[in-house]
Amino acid sequence: MTKIAVLLISLSVVCSEVIAQTVAEPQNTPAEWAKPYPPFRVAGNLYYVGTYDLACYLVTTPQGNILINTGLAASAPLIKSNIEALGFKFPDTKILLTTQAHYDHLGAMAAIKKVTGSRMMVDEKDAEVMESGGKSDYALGGQAPTYEPLHADRLLRDGDTIRLGDTELVMLHHPGHTKGSCSYLFTVKDDRRSYRVLIANMPTIVTEKGFSEIPEYPEIAKDYAYTLEAMQKLTFDLWLSSHASQFGLHRKYKPGQRYNPSAFMDRKGYDAALSSLQKEYLNKTQGK
Repeated sequence: MTKIAVLLISLSVVCSEVIAQTVAEPQNTPAEWAKPYPPFRVAGNLYYVGTYDLACYLVTTPQGNILINTGLAASAPLIKSNIEALGFKFPDTKILLTTQAHYDHLGAMAAIKKVTGSRMMVDEKDAEVMESGGKSDYALGGQAPTYEPLHADRLLRDGDTIRLGDTELVMLHHPGHTKGSCSYLFTVKDDRRSYRVLIANMPTIVTEKGFSEIPEYPEIAKDYAYTLEAMQKLTFDLWLSSHASQFGLHRKYKPGQRYNPSAFMDRKGYDAALSSLQKEYLNKTQGK
């Protein structure tokens, strides 16, 4: 082997190590974010495959499956295991979606995309942040990516439909938490009835700065106001969200319980959560 060949190989190794080192996922995260949780059937062809608090969802169809969110980077094996425990094949994952471009929902997305060859679809307003690995996020960005950068195979706009097999999901643009935060509305059915499902990205405020102090996101106050109003008008049968704690998963369901979609029929809880977030928004805009 020539000296030049050795040098090129060494340079390649160094470059790979540098690239790997650039991803700096925060380490002081809640234990519940990484804690394993048994997967279960929510309703019809919708399943929970996430961790104790970071919600990930599998929507199955005869033509393949849709995975929404992935949790932290280390959660990839757990999600694969959860999907297989339900009797589904991991390579059958055809479409990847997210509710927001933060590391706690996209941490394992690049790894899963590489293994499954799935198409990544994202709200167009979060595409830039996702391609930077979270580095350009107005609140959680910094000097290094917090997750492996991803390129979007399809950019989604408010009201766009994601189709796979006999299932259609409508993407709802709900900005504020991130510029391209979004929710999904779709119908599932079992042998008794159909259910209109909302997977909601709740508009929590992630920045400690005043809205007027964020030049990277001048529309933030307006976006939060829009999202809060839009979400109040939605109609659905069941609702879930990006974090299990946001929709009271552990109060509504215990591992091993029988199939019971009605446990997630909770309009009162949804309205109460939005009311609390509305107060948080008003306090923020009024400087309290």
